[in-house]
Amino acid sequence: MAAWGPASAAPLLRGSHGLLTIPQPPLCVSQLPLLHCVHRMFASQTEGELKVTQVLKEKFPRATAIKVTDISGGCGAMYEIKIESEEFKEKRTVQQHQMVNQALKEEIKGMHGLRIFTSVPKC
Repeated sequence: MAAWGPASAAPLLRGSHGLLTIPQPPLCVSQLPLLHCVHRMFASQTEGELKVTQVLKEKFPRATAIKVTDISGGCGAMYEIKIESEEFKEKRTVQQHQMVNQALKEEIKGMHGLRIFTSVPKC
């Protein structure tokens, strides 16, 4: 049996045009994160996103904008929250984030992480 090496592999790796091609293993679902992203782009909010949004609407009735995004791929382990509200006026950023954390006290127990972006309406 011949030894395996670059010289013996070269004929196997040459395509029909004589170009060197590297064989690729078959893709598995875990290697296709974009398919999940495309699905999420066109899907409505997840159950977790809806729940967090509802709680924030109740706790911040003067909010002019609330956007909740599940950034864990849909499993509900991590969310990004963007909220604009008059309730944050004259409060430091850390205080604003504490207000959001307090509002989501029960929901946070089941989360791995949370990104919070707060702001006060401009006008």
